[in-house]
Amino acid sequence: MSDSDSPVAEIQRHLEYTFRQPPLLRLALTHPSYAHEHPEEGGEERHNQRLEFLGDAILDFLVAAWLYERFPNFSEGPLTRLRATLVCTASLARLARELGLGPALRVGHGEQANGGQERDANLCDALEATVGALYLDGGLEVVWSRLEPWFAQETEAILSAESYVDAKSRLQEWAQAEGGGTPTYRIVAESGPDHAKMFTAQVLLGERVAGEGHGSSKRAAEQAAAQQALAAIDP
Repeated sequence: MSDSDSPVAEIQRHLEYTFRQPPLLRLALTHPSYAHEHPEEGGEERHNQRLEFLGDAILDFLVAAWLYERFPNFSEGPLTRLRATLVCTASLARLARELGLGPALRVGHGEQANGGQERDANLCDALEATVGALYLDGGLEVVWSRLEPWFAQETEAILSAESYVDAKSRLQEWAQAEGGGTPTYRIVAESGPDHAKMFTAQVLLGERVAGEGHGSSKRAAEQAAAQQALAAIDP
């Protein structure tokens, strides 16, 4: 297999980034079990756990900052829950698979025999370590420019599926319990290019605008509007 066809080269193609310090990426893809079996390569200190520690902190910060800017009407609780959903083990393991980290992950013989290259926990750690390596090699802007499209897509899927927080249903239950009827929604603005549209929605209780929200789909904007209305009801 040529270098251009290697799993590591495939990862760099997915990232659209070539490491200036290739050993950083190699270290990010080295599981502790491999380091334990190969003391000639540095032994226990030459695995990805330090980079994983760094990448975990970087992801928490970048995702939190991005959500803060993207959803100005979300309060602390919803922002925290959404961030936790985006950076959970299962979510990061999916991203790791999309980047092709599994085949490139170096694990020990026992770990490999037990499917270690496909285990969610190992893939999550490798993804976070790769983020740490990417930061050390290129900086925060490089990290987020590569990851933001994926997190934007994940966020849209979470909100569209209402798997994060179904603010619309909660608002409807409250309105009906208070004798206020069913909330209605309207899209009042659209902005941005076709590939990155942003919508503004309002939710009305009767004739009164009870909340306004923004999102990258009409449904996400409506959820944000409902969330703002709920925050006003129970701040």
